Amino acid sequence: MDLAAMNVTQLKKFCEALPAATSRLALPPSNILVYSVGEKNFAWFKTSDPEKWRFSFRVSPDRFLELTGMPGIKPARYMSRFHWITIVDVRMMPEEYLRELVQWAYEKALASLSVKRRKALFDGT
Repeated sequence: MDLAAMNVTQLKKFCEALPAATSRLALPPSNILVYSVGEKNFAWFKTSDPEKWRFSFRVSPDRFLELTGMPGIKPARYMSRFHWITIVDVRMMPEEYLRELVQWAYEKALASLSVKRRKALFDGT
């Protein structure tokens, strides 16, 4: 397994490059950089101290149990009941594994959109 890690900048670029993904900055008191597809959130970064650049996203229930048992990963505040996790430092995660997890979160958000909304996102209709 490749143990190379992504930094915050690389992960932001990865999230932005997913098809039809958008980002927006939620100002105080939230202070988060939110990534979404069709207005369905799939990930976010905290942008203020003391939790600056902590990264949160949704995972499957099985992965939630696996990941929250690892050092540096915890249930996401207010969103853990929906199986969202927070990674304290993204550089601690192997790049390919992190990409796989974020891709799953993106696809889960995309799948929750109506067929009409997905078609509009990709066909422009």
